[in-house]
Amino acid sequence: MRCHGCTSEIEHCHGTLVVHVDRAECTDPGCADLHADRHTFVVECFDVAGGCACRAAVQFRRAAV
Repeated sequence: MRCHGCTSEIEHCHGTLVVHVDRAECTDPGCADLHADRHTFVVECFDVAGGCACRAAVQFRRAAV
């Protein structure tokens, strides 16, 4: 079975895009285009189970101001 994007030949990614404070990464190791419009699933790193180091960095920056 193929997804609608595959059968329609729409350029897309099956991975989840994780958006960090200063970058983005995809759970699909073969993903080469990290734009949100290519991904069905997009989450902020703060919402990932176990958290992310970005949260600590943002809180540290805010405390320093």
